[in-house]
Amino acid sequence: MPDATPDPAPQRPTPRTPAPQRPTPHTPAQQTRTPHTPAPQSTDADLRRRFAAALHTARGPAGGPDPAPYADALLARWAEPHRRYHTTAHLTAVLDHIDTLAGYADSPDLVRLAAWFHDAVHRPDRSENEERSARLAERALTEAGLSGDRTAEVARLVRLTAGHATAPEDRDGAVLCDADLATLAAAPTAYAAYATAVRAEYGFLPDAAFRAGRAALLEQLLALPGLFRTPYGIREWEARARANVTEELRSLTGPHRPR
Repeated sequence: MPDATPDPAPQRPTPRTPAPQRPTPHTPAQQTRTPHTPAPQSTDADLRRRFAAALHTARGPAGGPDPAPYADALLARWAEPHRRYHTTAHLTAVLDHIDTLAGYADSPDLVRLAAWFHDAVHRPDRSENEERSARLAERALTEAGLSGDRTAEVARLVRLTAGHATAPEDRDGAVLCDADLATLAAAPTAYAAYATAVRAEYGFLPDAAFRAGRAALLEQLLALPGLFRTPYGIREWEARARANVTEELRSLTGPHRPR
């Protein structure tokens, strides 16, 4: 999900800097929590269960190794001490949003596995996090018994989150990207907490550099014809997300911005 700024050095768009040229884009599952309210806290045990369920379904009757060590290794990554926004709370929120949008996906359990890996490698000072996360998925899921074609699909989905650019017919990509961007549609207080956490992750950047980079990212988002692709995301999240992003941009660039 968009987090902050481009790296200090010139680079390709990062997972949090969607390219402006991105194309715009059953029934949703019964879970109806939206970004307008905070996600309930999920324990590590809950998350392990959710990972195991997704992996078991994705592997099919062939089965494979115990999912628990793979879930534990991923949870350790999501709990790294330098993270402020890209934490298990973000993982939980993305998984919850995928549950809401699951009816739009062709392979919802592959989308769930992609969510587990999409920020598994996260270094705020680096620009290749999604590629490294995708390679981690390729190694781990192959070892965990997922078939080659399904592992490749999970890795493809992870790579999509580098720019959130999906083809109109890419239903699984649309669900993952909408779930990742759904925090933009949070209630104002929750959105403010998100923006504060993002700033904390980029604490190594001087304030002026952060504001300039963050403003550029928000301008890219607002230039897109649509932030969301699923009918649910367009209907429930688009207007609120645009209002939040517009207000944050104003706070960064307006005459009364915080010093």
